[in-house]
Amino acid sequence: MPLDPSFIGRSYPPTAPYQVGREKIREFATAIGATDPAHHDPTAAQALGHRDVVAPPTFPVVLTMAASQQIIDDPALGLDYSRVVHGDQRFAYTRPVVAGDELVCVNTVEDITSRGGHGFLTTRTEVATVAGEPVVTAWSKLVVRGEE
Repeated sequence: MPLDPSFIGRSYPPTAPYQVGREKIREFATAIGATDPAHHDPTAAQALGHRDVVAPPTFPVVLTMAASQQIIDDPALGLDYSRVVHGDQRFAYTRPVVAGDELVCVNTVEDITSRGGHGFLTTRTEVATVAGEPVVTAWSKLVVRGEE
């Protein structure tokens, strides 16, 4: 089933708050080989003007992937997740993510196209504090492989 283009512009309700933990940041940084002391040591992060350890730039994928389930699980969209490959990911920051942040995500279907028998779904996720302070915007492109 092709993706329903009427979903372009559709936004979903904010996710439940995600508490960014110091250990989660450290674990993520270690997993991706990010050795900057600001990702591991609160004192090093504070010396740079942050209140606690700073997440690596790709850390929001932890939140945005979970939040994207709202879109993926919407049966009316017509997304067959067994045929999905990840096409692209990018982030635009207002400020860094730091331990102690409590963040919510709002997902929007930004674009749906079809090329060469494949569907392309671009989502935008606005990540903000529970108080509404913008933190980062993440875009993700999923490619839905066509039938063979």
